[in-house]
Amino acid sequence: MDSTDAARRSADAIVNLPAGFMLDGATYKRGGELGFDGADFYVAGRAGVLGDTCGRVVAAAFVFFNPVTICEAWERTEKVMGRMEAAEAFARCGAAWAREHLADGPDYARLADLCGRVIASSSPAGVPLFAAWSEVTEPEGDKELALHRLNILRELRGGLHGASVIAAGLDPRTAGMVRTPYMAALFGWSEPHPDPEPHRETWERAEAATDLAMGRALSALAEQERHELVDLAAAAKSAAS
Repeated sequence: MDSTDAARRSADAIVNLPAGFMLDGATYKRGGELGFDGADFYVAGRAGVLGDTCGRVVAAAFVFFNPVTICEAWERTEKVMGRMEAAEAFARCGAAWAREHLADGPDYARLADLCGRVIASSSPAGVPLFAAWSEVTEPEGDKELALHRLNILRELRGGLHGASVIAAGLDPRTAGMVRTPYMAALFGWSEPHPDPEPHRETWERAEAATDLAMGRALSALAEQERHELVDLAAAAKSAAS
């Protein structure tokens, strides 16, 4: 399996497995206990690794969200807790989710090792959330560490995808409508929404460019190791409840 194919085949697990804890009701509940409203914990927790910056910088890193929505949420969360404190609380939710929702079976230790090697060898250029999350204190436990590192790879792929979409000449809002139209409201976009169909081919080119860029990161692994990463990531996703 070449590195681009490995990037393509691992995308589903890398993107969607960490999303499990972000969308979980327990994470929202914990956010409320900490003093956050609604999805504000997601914004503060995911972007807290960027430190005391402004909302426009956070919006730039999030790419596909309505910048106004992100700026307002970022401003609201300023007084709830410190930025890195929010990120660490968010990371703890990820660890708790891994303990509770990932069944035994897959070799999580090996998955974490392979992900860690990709993370260590990848350039931070153009992917600030990846770079910042790479510096967060890692959790103990094989399941927890595997999910944590998959989330870092999610930020790598997400940042590369955002750059690919923009380079393809596609508006990030429209790109979101091609891929996940059901998430438009959560991303802060109100109707009327742009018609995604005329832009689907452009989005597919951007996705192919993302696979190519992510493949360069996965080239840090030998071919057999890329097979392992793809298989273990898929197994972990299948083990999630």
